[in-house]
Amino acid sequence: MSREFELCPGRRVGGDHPCFIIAEIGQNHQGDLDIAKRMIRMAKDCGADCAKFQKSELEHKFNKKALERPYTSKHSWGKTYGEHKRHLEFSHDQYRELQKYAEEVGIFFTASGMDEMAVEFLHELNVPFFKVGSGDTNNFPYLEKTAKKGRPMVISSGMQSMDTMHQVYQIVKPLNPNFCFLQCTSAYPLQPEDVNLRVISAYQSAFPDIPIGYSGHETGIAISVAAVALGAKVVERHVTLDKTWKGSDHQASLEPNELAELVKAIRTVEKAMGSPVKQLLPCEMACNEKLGKSVVAKVAIPEGAVLTLDMLTVKVGEPKGFPPEAIFDLVGQKVERDIEEDETITEQAVENHVKKVKYTGQDREDLAQIPHPTEQGQLHH
Repeated sequence: MSREFELCPGRRVGGDHPCFIIAEIGQNHQGDLDIAKRMIRMAKDCGADCAKFQKSELEHKFNKKALERPYTSKHSWGKTYGEHKRHLEFSHDQYRELQKYAEEVGIFFTASGMDEMAVEFLHELNVPFFKVGSGDTNNFPYLEKTAKKGRPMVISSGMQSMDTMHQVYQIVKPLNPNFCFLQCTSAYPLQPEDVNLRVISAYQSAFPDIPIGYSGHETGIAISVAAVALGAKVVERHVTLDKTWKGSDHQASLEPNELAELVKAIRTVEKAMGSPVKQLLPCEMACNEKLGKSVVAKVAIPEGAVLTLDMLTVKVGEPKGFPPEAIFDLVGQKVERDIEEDETITEQAVENHVKKVKYTGQDREDLAQIPHPTEQGQLHH
């Protein structure tokens, strides 16, 4: 069982706690504060746990040449990459306004700090947890400084190797035990053959004392739901109000109806995971009464006869008698009265009758030690 911790006030992740669902708004707000607020409200209405943005201090994230590079993409909001990014970047005051709005709506609010100065601002903003985007996961000085802030951390692993993730674990763990890894492939949109959900299981084996989650950029919801079935305790998906809007992330994002369906599907899967103990459930009793079979007399059996296997068969019968799994235990036992052909074999008809045993999970080790009748011959009582 993965270790659990409090990711947001009153909201724990890991263990048996519900999957924490992050609606990644990122920069799909088009640089418009009102659209950003609409997206926060949408995330809340669809059942997500957290609305997340991306915060950069551009001169700290990019060097001058990167900001001055011509940007002629159809998704561009300016002539240079710097102009494009400035259009999409909210100010500190706008972030405070968004945070206040999220609080009013009733949804957790945070952002990925895309550089060290952005992390400083988010720390000042008192976000509940830091999200480390894949582009900074191998930025070890950044990781150290962020971990030392003492806030919980959610760390994506796109573009990284398992060796790097071991290094990340070794850096963060001594400084801040409250963190988790998300399996992630940094492609937009992500093709199914590049998802590699089995990495979730590999992370669970390699890092058994932290929760593991999934950050997806695929289209649709099926893969993210499957991640939860594999044990993902945090799921992050990009969201948008309209996939046709300008911006490279929209195509890999979920529209409101898809986000609502994802949340619903995740909660359904969590219920369906249930218990590892296999047993007859109360909800199965009606079906068992109707279709459950019993041991039946294949021939007429006189009082005092010792049962042999060729005297017995299995059918749906009335009244209910010994269950089919008891047929080998009945062999060698004496009957106390005449039993007609096709009559169910009941406990009252058998001398020193075998009690029906309801096996529980605690019995499994003992049961494993009992040889099957085919291994040791017929069982006798």
